Amino acid sequence: MEMEPRKVAFYTLGCKLNFSETSAIGRQFEEHGFVKADFEDAADIYVINTCSVTDHADRKCRKVVKEALKHNPEAFVAIVGCYAQLKPQEIAGIPGVHAVLGAAEKFQLVETLAGFQKPAAGQPGQVFASPISAATEFHAAHSYGDRTRTFLKVQDGCDYSCSFCTIPLARGKSRSGSVQSVVERVQKLAATGVKEIVLTGVNLGDFGLQGPERERKETFFDLVRALDEVEGIERFRISSCEPNLLSDEIIRFVAQSKRFMPHFHIPLQSGSNKILGLMRRRYRRELYVERVQLIKEVMPHACIGVDVIVGFPGETEADFLETYQFLNELNVSYLHVFPYSERENTLAPTLPGRVQDRHRHERTTQLRSLSEKKKRHFYEQHTGQEAQVLFEDDVTNGQMEGFTPNYIRVTAKYDPLLVGEMKRLRLTAVNPQNLMEAEEIGIEVFHH
Repeated sequence: MEMEPRKVAFYTLGCKLNFSETSAIGRQFEEHGFVKADFEDAADIYVINTCSVTDHADRKCRKVVKEALKHNPEAFVAIVGCYAQLKPQEIAGIPGVHAVLGAAEKFQLVETLAGFQKPAAGQPGQVFASPISAATEFHAAHSYGDRTRTFLKVQDGCDYSCSFCTIPLARGKSRSGSVQSVVERVQKLAATGVKEIVLTGVNLGDFGLQGPERERKETFFDLVRALDEVEGIERFRISSCEPNLLSDEIIRFVAQSKRFMPHFHIPLQSGSNKILGLMRRRYRRELYVERVQLIKEVMPHACIGVDVIVGFPGETEADFLETYQFLNELNVSYLHVFPYSERENTLAPTLPGRVQDRHRHERTTQLRSLSEKKKRHFYEQHTGQEAQVLFEDDVTNGQMEGFTPNYIRVTAKYDPLLVGEMKRLRLTAVNPQNLMEAEEIGIEVFHH
């Protein structure tokens, strides 16, 4: 009697990079004859990809494990990802966890756990996590299957030491593949019908450190120029790039590029130079202003997103107001606002001037409403204009959504023929949900 192939299900917490890596691990399972299942589908194996940046990592991990075992109490549960690298022993002690794999091990999951043998009852899960210094190889990854857009990981790790961040501890040093290897992967993706690729990494602008010696062989600009020539991909986006690494030459190149969209996401973190210094960021606000000015000069319609952390130790009300004013006057399109939260083994929690949670929350709320205002203003500047919209395959309440090149989210009545297609539309009005409405161009209305 033939045994049925074992079913494996995945759950991903955290960033786009994690999603692309979950997809890559999923493909390895499929190559070994496993079948991918939905989470609630009583899978034989559950793989949970964790994050150390978002809050309550431990609680979220426990909750997902519990849910998995509800669907199949006999399932094998493996935990990977940033939190697994930072706290392997702690996670191994969570009831129901059978294996924990660190950053260097997660891409050998299928081989490492070949028999998927559970530890004896009452024993903690097995830990396969070498020190982060062992995570030196670059593993390519991309998300695939459920989106018109694919998130393509081209870089991993970070050599910076910002005082609030655990990423270097969780993902290791900066490393990447070659421009040539990325181009080949993009050509393969183009052949499968992918229309838009979002380039992702931990410190994307630092692309180019390669091989065991991590020599700088190429730069991010080399990658951007090479990808612009790849036929078959309609759109590239740069997911996020440090202001000190987003060079003028990259900005000017995108302005005249065939395939790179006029959309930048540039982490700022604070509009106060005092706080930027305490955060150990590698630029000051003056440089940030220069970047925004150049982008708007060569691409007036460009969309600029900003990451901000509020309530960092030492941030007084005056420092926060400085950030608020700075952002209010800056010609940017939206903000991603995070209240500061303490992370073990980082410098920030040892700094004086802890900000009360209540103030962190208030400051977050203020900046989030500024973001809504900014976004609405940015959208309204484009009403009446025509734009190419690439539609995604998410449908809610008979409406589908797509994006313009400069990342305006457009809503339209669901039409199966539009999924994954580019359509030139006229942008008509911003609705109460802050989505752009649009209509087809050149359809005459005849009145009898």
